[in-house]
Parts: sequence; structure tokens; C-alpha cells
Amino acid sequence: MAKYSKLQVIQTMKETGLVPVFYNADVEISKNVLKACYEGGIRVFEFTNRGDFAQEVFGELVKYANKELPGLILGIGSVVDPGTAAMYIQLGANFVVGPLFNPAVAPVCNRRLIPYCPGCATPSEIGAAQEAGCDICKVFPGDVLGPAFVKGIKAPMPWSQIMVTGGVKPTRDNLEAWFKAGVTCVGMGSNLFPKDLVAAGEWGKISDLCSNVLEIIKSLR
Repeated sequence: MAKYSKLQVIQTMKETGLVPVFYNADVEISKNVLKACYEGGIRVFEFTNRGDFAQEVFGELVKYANKELPGLILGIGSVVDPGTAAMYIQLGANFVVGPLFNPAVAPVCNRRLIPYCPGCATPSEIGAAQEAGCDICKVFPGDVLGPAFVKGIKAPMPWSQIMVTGGVKPTRDNLEAWFKAGVTCVGMGSNLFPKDLVAAGEWGKISDLCSNVLEIIKSLR
């Protein structure tokens, strides 16, 4: 069962502006990354459903976060069907993210007041997702669509709350382009978790990366 309300999740996404996106099959590595992000100021974290037994890792992360990382909101990503969404909600997911919009996922999340952030790549998909109750839509893939797409969407649909994922980098120029275009928040994956840092257990450097990105976002608003 979700620990945080739908309003808390959405508000925290808006306030921090950054949602780390991460997957690793190793529970201990995942815990260390989660803690590193937390110490860097992160309060919303997306673990992705990208490997066998990912649900087991996620379940352990929820227990760990609830006990050791107060205020950290943990959600699940890469969800494409309602059965998977229901399973992760039962494991404690506070929000559900997908690379695509599946209308069948929305009622599963709405029934439990869980935010559903589907991947959308057209105005019609965003409109359909909003009609289904999706407060924040994920524009994906961001590196293909670009900031101009977000700016274009916001012109006729200014109420849209958009999280962009894919191609977001921890640099001022990149982040400035997205936030000037009008995103609500950004999702950042591999650029926030360089493989060499994870392999070497350089958790402090990951904390620094998170902290730096949050500072940049704060200065852009």
C-alpha cells in the first residue's frame, strides 16, 4: 500500500523537479544508490521494472526506504500493463510510470489514488491520458522529441504538467532548455548514475551529482 498520498507525490515532483530513474538487479547496490540519492536531496525516486525478479528488489527497497529514508517517495517505472501496475502497488509503489500510455492502467491506479505518469509522444496521447486522470504526463523519448515539443504542447494546452525522460543531462544548458520549455520535472537515468561510479561504489559522487542538479533546477525557477 502506498505510504504517500497522490497530492504529496505530485507536489514533491513539482517542488524538487527531479526524479532519478534507476534499475539494478542487486538489492544492496540498489539500496546504496537510493541512499546516495537521498543524501543528495532527492525525495522522489523511480525504480524501473526492467529485469527478472525486479519486483523482489523493489519490495526490499520499499521496506528499506520506509525504515531508513524518511520522506523518500518510491515509485515504479517501465510499467506497460494493468497486472504489473497492480502488483507493484501491492508492494508499496507510490506512483506508476510507463514508457507508453495504456488506458487500462489508469483505473488500476486511480482506484487506489496512485499517480499514473504514462509515456506520451503526441498531443492526442497527452489529451487522452489527461482525460483518464493522469495529472503528470511523461514526454518520452525526450531526446527524440526535444524541448520544442514541450513548448509546442504548452501553448494550446497550458494546464499540462509534463515530466520529460530520455536524454536529460545533468548540465545547466540541457536543464535550462527543458525548464524554459515548461516541464514540471525531469526524469534522469544513466546520466545521473555513471556505470563507473556505480561499479566502484562511489556513492558520495552520486550524491554530489544529485545535489548539483537540484541546485541548477532551483536556480532556473
